[in-house]
Amino acid sequence: MLIVMQRVLRLMGGSPWQGTGAGEVRPERGARIPAHDIIAEIAEREWRAVGHGGAGAWWRRGAAGAMQANYAGGMARPRRIVLIRHGESEGNVDDTVYEREPDHALSLTPAGLRQAEEAGGPLREMFGDQRVSAYVSPYRRTHQTFRALGLDPARVRVREEPRLREQDWGNWQDRDDVRQQKAYRDAYGHFFYRFAQGESGADVYDRVGAFLESLWRSFEDPDHPPNVLIVTHGLTMRLFCMRWFHWTVADFESLSNPGNADRRTLLLGENGRYTLDRPFDRWCQPEPYGATG
Repeated sequence: MLIVMQRVLRLMGGSPWQGTGAGEVRPERGARIPAHDIIAEIAEREWRAVGHGGAGAWWRRGAAGAMQANYAGGMARPRRIVLIRHGESEGNVDDTVYEREPDHALSLTPAGLRQAEEAGGPLREMFGDQRVSAYVSPYRRTHQTFRALGLDPARVRVREEPRLREQDWGNWQDRDDVRQQKAYRDAYGHFFYRFAQGESGADVYDRVGAFLESLWRSFEDPDHPPNVLIVTHGLTMRLFCMRWFHWTVADFESLSNPGNADRRTLLLGENGRYTLDRPFDRWCQPEPYGATG
């Protein structure tokens, strides 16, 4: 193990996390090479030298990103990560309800319950008899959505995850004040504007990033389920993907929220990278400030 990692470090010219992009390094000579490919090639040579085979293929199935140094531990990344927004809630149809009820306590409407039940069929077919690791925002409407999906409890490990909650807009909300602040947010930018006594999109991005660190650590368990399900909110879904795929703020600002009970799926490819099954709708073209856009 030590010999393999020393060779990797020499080839990379330093730390296994140095590079020009996520999971990539630039050797002294040649084009950009994914870090997991470098380690896989060296590991395969070393294992064959002692009478083993197929280490490279095993590595590509089991590691990525900052976890590459753990390849000997049998990291088990899920085949898919499904993000789903809650069904239609009381607040989606009547914004005066926030004056009477806390945001976290709002329920699904009858239409929202039907949306969640209808979304459950394709998910049950997708998961089949495979195990699922589920994370649910602590809001009532997300818990109701999760229950309405009708997943087999014998195959699902579910956790409430507060870091996946909705953007905080303050406590008791005055409808006229919130409408005015939404207008300010539209002019200022959804990512940077902070609601009075609440959060900005950037604040939600930070806590979603903290959740992702925990999620990655869970993949170190070699018995991790092959599916992850996240029941959350529209803004949180977009920020999750922004963080995962390293989208720019300009990219985020151009995206529309998914519909109620709508989902997006991150699929693990043969190259060891995740891709989004379909894009979010755009309401405008991104306008980046710099070369990263």
